[in-house]
Amino acid sequence: MKEPLTHYKHLKVGPTSQQEEYKNTQIQSLLDQLESELVGLRPVKQRIKEIAALLLVHRLRKNLGLTSSSPGLHMSFTGSPGTGKTTVAEKMADILYRLNYINKAQLLTVTRDDLVGQYIGHTAPKTKQVLKNAMGGVLFIDEAYYLYKPDNERDYGSEAIEIILQVMENRRDELVMIFAGYKEKMDKFYESNPGLSSRVANHVDFPDYTAEELVSIGKLLLDEQQYVLTPQAEEALYRYIDRRRQLPHFANARSMRNALDRARMRQANRIFSSNQEILTKLDLVTIKAEDILKSRIFES
Repeated sequence: MKEPLTHYKHLKVGPTSQQEEYKNTQIQSLLDQLESELVGLRPVKQRIKEIAALLLVHRLRKNLGLTSSSPGLHMSFTGSPGTGKTTVAEKMADILYRLNYINKAQLLTVTRDDLVGQYIGHTAPKTKQVLKNAMGGVLFIDEAYYLYKPDNERDYGSEAIEIILQVMENRRDELVMIFAGYKEKMDKFYESNPGLSSRVANHVDFPDYTAEELVSIGKLLLDEQQYVLTPQAEEALYRYIDRRRQLPHFANARSMRNALDRARMRQANRIFSSNQEILTKLDLVTIKAEDILKSRIFES
């Protein structure tokens, strides 16, 4: 029989205590950082806020002695490379730590090579050592689908998955897992490993950046190093993005960073080759259109 609502009147959470609890966790500052440091990703930021709210309410209920099943903490981050998955995972580790769901604000990032051995008896100790190192914090497994290779009978990835599953179930209060990778491949990975999928409660999809967002990211990256784009260079950057994203291995913000690193190199070579007797500060901080248009992207 359900208890009448009047039974819970004495358990009221006053505005002050609720606000103090929220303030003490400093969650808002982390969410504000996420908002200011990452361009775009509106659905991602909203999903992280929802998860943080659920965890905070669970903590309030627990403090009042209310029955509440532990919220699932394991997560899946899907999306293309360079869309901020690792950065958001770092913020998530901070949130979980501030709310006392983990013992340390640590994110350990690994791939298949860190978990799977090359011969019999090698995988178990490798995987267990990684889990031991991550215990108390968050373990981020990038491109997790490479753990599972059903076409290779001699592959030891399934052994690593079994060990991970045991820890996810038996020590879920001591370690949070985040599996990451391309959405399509991750969906197939979960379909092939239903035991794993059932233990992952929170799925966050990271969309690709728009051209406008990539240019904004580029400007932020340049501003950090005290460079500026001319209006013509900004136009050239849009053209670069349009061509580059149609080629293989495009990695969003990561590709943006690489492109601007090369643009800075061309700017330095342009200045060096000009033999100018007098260089102004403006010369040294300005990226021109030619510094971008000389990319091999425009050769074809």
